[in-house]
Amino acid sequence: MAVAHTRSRFIDQAIAAYASEHSSPPDALAQELRQVTKDRTGDAAGMQIGDDQAVLMEILVRAMGPHRALEVGTFTGYSALAVARGMGPQGRLLCCDVSEEWTSIARQYWDKAGVSDRIELRIGPAIETLRSLPGSAQFEFAFLDADKTGYPDYYEEIVPRLTQGGLLLVDNTLQSGRVLDEGDDRESTEAVRKLNDRIASDDRVRTVMLPIGDGVTVVQRV
Repeated sequence: MAVAHTRSRFIDQAIAAYASEHSSPPDALAQELRQVTKDRTGDAAGMQIGDDQAVLMEILVRAMGPHRALEVGTFTGYSALAVARGMGPQGRLLCCDVSEEWTSIARQYWDKAGVSDRIELRIGPAIETLRSLPGSAQFEFAFLDADKTGYPDYYEEIVPRLTQGGLLLVDNTLQSGRVLDEGDDRESTEAVRKLNDRIASDDRVRTVMLPIGDGVTVVQRV
């Protein structure tokens, strides 16, 4: 039986391995997508979420039963696959990305999984896509995993569009621990710090930051 692949950077490795062994593993299609991503994107494959995070997202979405979901940053489609599977045939997922090349892999595997009819992919700057949505566009679930410098702006566009009780998952909120390094003044690190502080003080939401993967912040609209 396959073992779930984890990208945890903050948990003792023996504990992480034990947790993976006692978590639902990826199916053959997810394993194939992970391998194809590694083969075709090289070092960029590190942007793909781990199997454990994919399972967590699928479980959350299945429990919520949302009809509308949003993803900002799709890459090769693993996270979208998890969300679409969790939503079921009644759900519709809007994905925003700028890469035709990487999302062509996503489209291939969404087709193989039989979920492509649940997913709308819009290619172009995500902030423009978000701002072009009608005011009535609401989402019960959202996932943010795009360029880190844009995180604060994406957040402010997404939160007003969450339904009451809706969830937003924000990836890479620990930045390999760089958020704690006061000497790290990279634009991406500072943008994530800014967002983390904003979320913690935002009275529109309740939130918990999880040390899974590179840090996943779960935000609920209240």
